[in-house]
Amino acid sequence: MIIKKIAALALSAAVIAALAGCEGESATLDELIGNDQTQDTTTAATVNEAEIQWLPDVEIHNFDMPEAGEKIAVITVKDYGEIKIKLFPEDAPEGVENFIGLAEMNYYDEIIFHRIIPNFMIQGGDPRGDGTGGKSIWGDKFDGGTSENLYHFTGAVAYANSGSTSTNGSQFYIVNTPDGYLDMTCAEYYAYSDGQYNWPANVAEKYGEVGGVPYLDGGYTVFGQVFEGMDVVRAIASVETDPQNDKPITQVVMESVRIEEYTGE
Repeated sequence: MIIKKIAALALSAAVIAALAGCEGESATLDELIGNDQTQDTTTAATVNEAEIQWLPDVEIHNFDMPEAGEKIAVITVKDYGEIKIKLFPEDAPEGVENFIGLAEMNYYDEIIFHRIIPNFMIQGGDPRGDGTGGKSIWGDKFDGGTSENLYHFTGAVAYANSGSTSTNGSQFYIVNTPDGYLDMTCAEYYAYSDGQYNWPANVAEKYGEVGGVPYLDGGYTVFGQVFEGMDVVRAIASVETDPQNDKPITQVVMESVRIEEYTGE
């Protein structure tokens, strides 16, 4: 496989910076994978997937359906509809506790999705509406960590941060890539990072099936997965935005975020 050239790499760096959830700068792709940014990234590289030493398989929980009686999150978006999210308290306990706590405080009600980037994600949860605000239920930032069972597949829900999972607050994003879409495959990222950037074999395979943003893995706390309402996410992602800051021209408002018991319907 051939690595896509500098346009794809520039996009990768730009979208990582776009997930800054509070004041401060986020890491670039090169910084995350330890590459020398002075190198010529326009030079194509090849990788033989058969030679890649993928990490051992893990259990992937993203696509587990909720069970009856389990707590789920329901985001009602004005003029668009509902987004239903399975939460993963066993894999992301602090992240789920924070999201449930904020929702039960009505914290997210009437807050907008302030940043939308096509083929990447929709981001909201900032009461200031500009990407610089928000707080956790503990009043300060918190570290939600990462889980070996949750990944940035299409529909994943994770906290935005300003450089590490220890800077989580209230802002979150929903991965919105077309089914099966990757700007670069896991094998290509592996080659680009000289093997430093790696995944379990079944995770790399799953990315090829469903799409997502694998280069965010390890840097952001995934705590949920959309299991119903991706059509709503897609519709939101199609709105016109200001090219300077990716903010929708017409506000996209979360009327409410509610925690409900899943009934199986």
